[in-house]
Amino acid sequence: MDDMVRVVAEVDPENACPIDPVIDMVFSRWTTPILWTLHKYGRQRFVELERRITTITPKVLTQRLRQLERDGIVVRTYHAEVPPRVEYETSELGRSLEPLFASLVDWKAANMHDVEQARKRYDAVQRSPRRAG
Repeated sequence: MDDMVRVVAEVDPENACPIDPVIDMVFSRWTTPILWTLHKYGRQRFVELERRITTITPKVLTQRLRQLERDGIVVRTYHAEVPPRVEYETSELGRSLEPLFASLVDWKAANMHDVEQARKRYDAVQRSPRRAG
């Protein structure tokens, strides 16, 4: 047991969670809605993504698409037409995330009721006048 405690104590806090880089990449504020939309509707133009994710600004959508393209999660295809056309779709690497999203949908269906109940209990305790600091 002492070896385990020593190993845990020696872990760099920046590297303590092995999935942290994935969480940062896939679950940042706008990445999830972009990937979900591309998964659900397939290849899309910028304006189609913008219409479907109504709360994202064009600037942020551009930034996130560029980052996802850089990460290899999204493919940007430029069509040299008049007018030019650009389409986005998930790459093979991006599609490999689909089971992860499916698992999260299943988890939500199985557990969100319990989460909501826990929140209600917690909030009730927090509002209680007898609660001490």
